[in-house]
Amino acid sequence: MLHSKRPRALVTGVTGQDGSYLADLLLAKGYEVHGVTRRSATDNTDNIRHITDDPALNNERFFLHCSDLNDPFDLQRLLTAARPHEVYNLAGQSHVGLSFKIPKATVETNALGVLNLLEAIRALNLDCRFYQAGSSEMFGGVQNTPQNESTPFHPRSPYGTSKVCAHWLTINYRESYGLFACNGILFNHESPRRGERFVTRKTAAAAARIKLGLQHKLVLGNLDAKRDWGYAPEYVEAMWLMLQQDKPDDYVVATGKAYSVQELVATAFECVDLDWREHVVQDPAFFRPAEVDSLLGDATKAKEKLGWQPRTDFKGLISTIVETELERYEKLTK
Repeated sequence: MLHSKRPRALVTGVTGQDGSYLADLLLAKGYEVHGVTRRSATDNTDNIRHITDDPALNNERFFLHCSDLNDPFDLQRLLTAARPHEVYNLAGQSHVGLSFKIPKATVETNALGVLNLLEAIRALNLDCRFYQAGSSEMFGGVQNTPQNESTPFHPRSPYGTSKVCAHWLTINYRESYGLFACNGILFNHESPRRGERFVTRKTAAAAARIKLGLQHKLVLGNLDAKRDWGYAPEYVEAMWLMLQQDKPDDYVVATGKAYSVQELVATAFECVDLDWREHVVQDPAFFRPAEVDSLLGDATKAKEKLGWQPRTDFKGLISTIVETELERYEKLTK
């Protein structure tokens, strides 16, 4: 594969929310981007359709590869072909609730997959910088509030546990082999590209469908859980900034404000002039075996060292997702 003199980045999980926004950011900055997606019998490229449909980008500055983090030999082949300057690992099983149902698959992808990728970079002696996508779920049963880079981890799900393992593997390879490897401990971040399993998109879509008479009730679990919610396109900027520093380090990325699921629901239904209490039903089946009551991030380090700042407030974030869902379902009903 012939390469231009452009900076090259490899992004695993490129078809997901974060991967697609990161690809947008990197392409806007002039990168050659190698996106990686899992082999699948179904088309899952909706989030990057605007890129793959653009002849000036697709197979010119954007290249889509099929690979699997659980296949170390294929990872070495991929890295040898792409020769990236930066590697962003955004792949994995990212749904907390689902991780209780498929714990083995979650740990294999989120932890062992990271080990395979780090080991491939080390074995090939690649001169590249590595970003690992961590999660606020690693804090789980929080030891102090707000949570920062020094807060002890106490994961409360197979997902959170797998991310803690990946976090320490990244640090281990940084300290043992001198890899420029960073962990981003990102608190919840959402957008219209969020998967439909997640509570923000699920709630926004339901509010839109109920407004249009396409649905009557929204069934949810714990409404009291609080999360620190930000806007995904802004969070991928922090990922990129981490790999532009002189030294590798780990950073919390968050807004510093927490809202309950009930506040999320109320805001989403307010966007379509509905009273959420008339449409939302709680079902114990949606509660998790171990709940995480509240997560609130302290991104002081990212603000001071990276110059990163969140710009979208909670209401603006939720209204953006609801408006996108409303437009989508209005088109479908015409």
